Amino acid sequence: MIVLALGLSSARSAGQIDHDTVTRIILGATGLMVVWFGNMMPKRFVPSEVARRVHRVGGWSMVISGLIYAGAFAWLPIQTAVFVGCGAIIAGLAITLGYCQSVRTKARA
Repeated sequence: MIVLALGLSSARSAGQIDHDTVTRIILGATGLMVVWFGNMMPKRFVPSEVARRVHRVGGWSMVISGLIYAGAFAWLPIQTAVFVGCGAIIAGLAITLGYCQSVRTKARA
């Protein structure tokens, strides 16, 4: 990611690409990093079945959120992409935390 940012910064300084393109590529790559992290979540070893379910739900929500984030910066105007992308990430986190809370409530009952 740092190499990508440095490469794009030098290309921008050389006049090969504009500022909006640099912003879109960097933030799109950030969304793809969220996708990668979400993809790795269910693959981590956890001993309990409940924790594995939580990791699967969290992984799915992060993958979908990251794809929406990356797609927003690929196709939407920058201001709209910020709103949609951040909303997608917040929604993914809320879904994961909500699922964790529901599992915890069921375990206590």
